[in-house]
Amino acid sequence: STPANQLTNVCRNADLIVSAAGVPSLVNKGMIRPGTVLIDVGLNRIRTSDGKDIVIGDFDRDVREVPCTLTPVPGGVGPCTVACLMYNTLLVARLQAGL
Repeated sequence: STPANQLTNVCRNADLIVSAAGVPSLVNKGMIRPGTVLIDVGLNRIRTSDGKDIVIGDFDRDVREVPCTLTPVPGGVGPCTVACLMYNTLLVARLQAGL
């Protein structure tokens, strides 16, 4: 695992951060700079204080306070994943059929 101070330094210098760690709120607003593109692949189910289960990503909600581009969770990269899976499935089917 990456020590917190190293993760912060790497994130602060990044133009693009893709997180798929599966760690709720791993990256917060103090770790990013304005203009960073954040792609959140993490899906974390947590229970709120009122007992509701919700899905959140690896980026803390406070990153929205920094001028950046952020994919939503849920609903961000999922549709892209499905589209790529369908494309590859059709490609393999066509190759196997000799088309």
